[in-house]
Amino acid sequence: ESSAHSEEQQDSASWERYLERRSLVLEFLRSNLSLHHLQHHQNKIELLKKCYFYLKIEPKHVNVRDQNHAMHRTSVLQLIDTYQFQRMKKVGKIQTEIQLSLLTELLEQLERGREELSCCVETCSVITFLSRWDLIMQRLSKLSEFMETLLSLQVPGKLYVKHRLVSEADLGGTRLPNITLSLCTKMPLIFDRKESFAHKDWAELKWFTKNQESHLEQYELHIKLLTNGSQTEVGYGRTQIITSNRYVVQDLQPGRSYEFTIRRSHTRTCVCERWYDSITLKTKTNAVEDMASS
Repeated sequence: ESSAHSEEQQDSASWERYLERRSLVLEFLRSNLSLHHLQHHQNKIELLKKCYFYLKIEPKHVNVRDQNHAMHRTSVLQLIDTYQFQRMKKVGKIQTEIQLSLLTELLEQLERGREELSCCVETCSVITFLSRWDLIMQRLSKLSEFMETLLSLQVPGKLYVKHRLVSEADLGGTRLPNITLSLCTKMPLIFDRKESFAHKDWAELKWFTKNQESHLEQYELHIKLLTNGSQTEVGYGRTQIITSNRYVVQDLQPGRSYEFTIRRSHTRTCVCERWYDSITLKTKTNAVEDMASS
């Protein structure tokens, strides 16, 4: 009887320990590794892959003394050595590509970890679960580290400047403050499919960004006439520089398909552009069809 009572106590203690530890794993799955949480990170990573990455220079301007000992406010970008600046752009591009690859890999590790833990909770017996507890705790700790790294990599970081960026000869004896370089992003441009349409010989296009930027920059709109492989037709392709988020393309041919591509204009500080949006529209063949479409 004493032996049976002791076994009952051990079974009860094991059961309570199992419920407590199982609850700990379930809470981790509901919070850090919830499907909603992982989908949120998936969306952020997909958006980052479509962003434009730029070098951010601080400070942007400095006061430099000229040959007449007069002080002038000058852009730091104009003072930076061209060769060193190109090297830093390459470093920025490599760092961006590594960062995006790591984000994808970390998210895959978190998704795989969620599946493993869910399977363990649902299928393991009490004895098996408790016997694997040390391994489960190690897995929880590792997945927590992955999540922290994932969050930190979603924000572009600084670049380590190994060499002097500005020649002393260009400063006129002026003491230059420390120059820092970091990466920053701008949202991708996306066509508004509901408000972009084609008529007989013209098309109206509209685009936007995820954060609905209030200030407008220079954009490049590429217009391409789709053909059966022939690039000799008149008006096969052209590019328009635009400073608004809406544009009317004139002089199109009736009954033809055109591919329109929108992207930000290339600037000196751009280091990485991996994605751009395109839309294909077909112009109407006659005025009646044009009116019906309107």
